[in-house]
Amino acid sequence: MDRLSFNAMAAINEDRLIRQQLSNDIANVTTVGFKQTFEATIQPHQAVGEGFDSRLQPRLYTTDRVRLDAGPLMVTGRDLDVSMNHKTVMGVMGNDGKLAFTRRGDLRVNPNGVLETGSGHMVQGQDGGPITIPVGSRINITKTGEIFASDPTQQGIPQEQVVGTLMLRDASTTNLIKREDGLFRVDEKPLGTDFATGPEPVSLTPQALEGSSVNPMASMVKLIEQSRSFEHQIRLIKESKSNDESGASMMKAS
Repeated sequence: MDRLSFNAMAAINEDRLIRQQLSNDIANVTTVGFKQTFEATIQPHQAVGEGFDSRLQPRLYTTDRVRLDAGPLMVTGRDLDVSMNHKTVMGVMGNDGKLAFTRRGDLRVNPNGVLETGSGHMVQGQDGGPITIPVGSRINITKTGEIFASDPTQQGIPQEQVVGTLMLRDASTTNLIKREDGLFRVDEKPLGTDFATGPEPVSLTPQALEGSSVNPMASMVKLIEQSRSFEHQIRLIKESKSNDESGASMMKAS
């Protein structure tokens, strides 16, 4: 019984991590620019200890890398909304004051006139500093990330002036992982590390947002499969206990 229970409990413990990842994905189905991570696989691992090394314990192996698969494109018509194309990511300031990256493009101007994301993270300019928007200006963001501001009260054709350029990077050749706050950082590098843009040109789709890359139906099916796997492992433990009790009763009877 002990060997069967040992393996069943190990499988339950490893499946718990997969269920957490699936629950997180489902909770972010409607989050703008959300990207999945934690591609996982369970492989047998030999348990080493006293006695014979004969037990194989399932162990979860994960790669905590951001999958930059494109989500659905939602046209909003809002001047401050942008959707990042291909593997483009945007630089922002994390809550810890260090550089991070995101795919969230629902931008806004805070009371101090500084451009930030819908989650409140300050957008970084190409020079590494914040982007300040003149009060009352109309904003136009180009496909390459340049930000133009104009006075909507000006007569005739408004004169636009460049107020900043978004920090955009192509991450097609760079491994990004998620921080605790959901932003991205460069794998195997210290927090706040920038990286050289990749070979693909960075580009945006203005007046649009990228939806979550999570497939809700697929995630729900996987979550149901995980629940069935949990029930199966519990059933194995109960059956092994019943068989052990039956064997003990036969020994007493003899």
